[in-house]
Amino acid sequence: NVKLMKWFMVHRALALLIPVTSWDAVDDSGISPLHSAAAGGHTQCLEMLLNAHYDPNFMLHPWVRRSYDDKRQSALYFAVSNDDVASTRVLLEGGAMPNQDPVKCLQVALRLGNYELINLLLRYGSNVNYYCRVNTTHFPSALQYALKDEVVLRMLCNYGYDVERCFDCPYGEGSHVPQGYEGWSDTVIKDTLVSSCLTFGVQCFWRVS
Repeated sequence: NVKLMKWFMVHRALALLIPVTSWDAVDDSGISPLHSAAAGGHTQCLEMLLNAHYDPNFMLHPWVRRSYDDKRQSALYFAVSNDDVASTRVLLEGGAMPNQDPVKCLQVALRLGNYELINLLLRYGSNVNYYCRVNTTHFPSALQYALKDEVVLRMLCNYGYDVERCFDCPYGEGSHVPQGYEGWSDTVIKDTLVSSCLTFGVQCFWRVS
């Protein structure tokens, strides 16, 4: 069995390398073996490395993370972006913190639509009220992935999603014209944004109730 043989060789190599690899060498490389194991979906390698006291919260060094458009930093992010529930669970149980990456792990899981992964991250403290870096809404960003999914919406609410923000329009009765919208009439923008505010608020209320 080729797959089994490859698995054995990887684990054997790791068992030999762990005792002779210095922490300084890992730090100088800018990437932890945990990142490599998570990227490759090697859950048992993650367990071996964590048992050898590798830091689950070691962040990619800046020159390494520049290789990734999403600026990922943590081994956990690699596991989540691979839709790998088993590796995600091992890292979280090993002490990985879920809110360290610029793009939140929860946002990635929501985008994937994996209920088990979403619930796992929430149970281990993912910030349900995170704001996406490019988010222009007044309410926490996670709602955007839940408007048509009652299961996700209920999970978010159960873990403390700030529902009240869905009904709180920052413009009130005043102008809905954001800065930088030159050439747009106040009426068109206000109609568009008020409609958006009402849509999010009503859908959220209807589903939660």
